[in-house]
Amino acid sequence: MSKPLHLTTLEYDHMVACGAFDALDRKVELIRGRLVTMIPAGPIHDDFIGYLTDWSVRSSNPTTVRIQVQTGMSLVELDSRPEPDIFWVKRGRYLKGHPTGKDTLLAIEVADSSLSKDRVEKAALYAEAGVPEYWIVDVPGQCLYVMREIAADKRYGWQHTLKSGEFASPLCESTAKLDLADLFDVPSV
Repeated sequence: MSKPLHLTTLEYDHMVACGAFDALDRKVELIRGRLVTMIPAGPIHDDFIGYLTDWSVRSSNPTTVRIQVQTGMSLVELDSRPEPDIFWVKRGRYLKGHPTGKDTLLAIEVADSSLSKDRVEKAALYAEAGVPEYWIVDVPGQCLYVMREIAADKRYGWQHTLKSGEFASPLCESTAKLDLADLFDVPSV
């Protein structure tokens, strides 16, 4: 009887180093030992990532926070190597390994077409990894889901939805204010 191949992050890293995915016409990430195809980003998704990257760099303290954009997070204990759209990590160099959940202060995913996956699978993964705060930018719904306070069952115990006209501030940088009216003020195309 055959069964799906389960990869560890070590095996995945070895495959990446050997160029196993170089010829693929799509990006993959390792989630709980499974290779998952990442949805190709369109211009709307990329624009929101650009906006949030600019805001993150302007709003964070560069002596304590480093902004990572679509790079790997190492969750060895969960056999996972997700690539959040944007994440704020503790200031430092990560030459010997990707930032971990414990290094991460805030993870942000932009959901143009991936809302269900981001709200369920990624939220569970980030909470279990100890990421203290997780935001999902729901582009079609024009709202921001903020998740905090990891409960005993390793799920986010506090969740709040913010809409245009409201502001969001990360726990790690309470003076930073993301203006949702400005974020979602996208001219009609």
